[in-house]
Amino acid sequence: MMGFWYLLLLLIGIVLIIVGAMKKGVSAAVKAVILLFVIGILFIVVSIVLLMPGSSDVSAELLKLE
Repeated sequence: MMGFWYLLLLLIGIVLIIVGAMKKGVSAAVKAVILLFVIGILFIVVSIVLLMPGSSDVSAELLKLE
């Protein structure tokens, strides 16, 4: 079930990057485009890390969970 959420994170990140890339013009929307790129890349990186084998052990150790 957790893999579904990780995959959803990955897809949201990809969609945000595509939306950010499709925006044209250098106006007040530039900040929004940059924010979409940053959030999209962050979502993709986090989801890929979470989809790797053994990621639950790493995250449990980082969060000091037993």
